[in-house]
Amino acid sequence: MFNLQILKQLSRLTISSVSKVPLNTRHISSSAIVQFRITDQLWAEPLKKKKKVDPAIIKAREDRRRKKLEKQIRKLQKNARQLKPIEEIEPPLHLMDQMGKRKRPAVILSAEETEARALLLKEWTRYKKQEYMTNVAQIDRIMSAQRRALDMLYEESEELYNEAIMPDLQLVPSSFIGTYATPPIKNYDSPDGEYIDVSKKWGK
Repeated sequence: MFNLQILKQLSRLTISSVSKVPLNTRHISSSAIVQFRITDQLWAEPLKKKKKVDPAIIKAREDRRRKKLEKQIRKLQKNARQLKPIEEIEPPLHLMDQMGKRKRPAVILSAEETEARALLLKEWTRYKKQEYMTNVAQIDRIMSAQRRALDMLYEESEELYNEAIMPDLQLVPSSFIGTYATPPIKNYDSPDGEYIDVSKKWGK
């Protein structure tokens, strides 16, 4: 009987001691009776003492930084209108040296030749205008005849009308052969489309 009372008192003491243990502690052992604890890990270092800097030194640093920025701004404003060079547009130097030989002298026309050319230009303008008006009238006649034919076809059969207005996918792609701007060159070896890009890459 005496031993049971002693054990009850010891259990109460153990439970009360465990309840007083802070929540942020970590135990080495899983047993609550062994009261071994370690503190939290703090990895902070001591605060460094701030050095007092002379205000004149701070002002000198700010002045140097401001002058550097102003210099960069002036450089950007100076080169703002300069464009990136394009080598394909600039002629080679050996052609620049031969500019005097290659330059064609201005042709001085007489009054009769100037008048004849002006009359020829006016005649050509009238001819092209008449050609344009003829083409427009012909297109109008074709479209009007097509519209009348479709209206008559719709009166006869709506199914044939729907088939007639369907786009013809057989027309594209198509090829046409006509006159060329320049005559063909005999024995001309056409390139296969391969080329070497030698353009310089300019950064932004």
